[in-house]
Amino acid sequence: MSAYSPRVSIVIPSYNHLHYLPRALETALDQTYEDMEVIVVNDGSADGTRQWLDAYRHPKLRVIHQEN
Repeated sequence: MSAYSPRVSIVIPSYNHLHYLPRALETALDQTYEDMEVIVVNDGSADGTRQWLDAYRHPKLRVIHQEN
């Protein structure tokens, strides 16, 4: 974990919503405010969300996988 502490965190919870996740993530990351991070909490999805998130790379993205 880095020492960087952004002023704003956008949290996107997800459970089996891979269909909506790309657009939600794109919208959050497209914000013009620079001092922010996007945290996606994958709540044990079984629809490929984990694999998709693990392959997605962005410096402002943080992913948390947890069991449902």
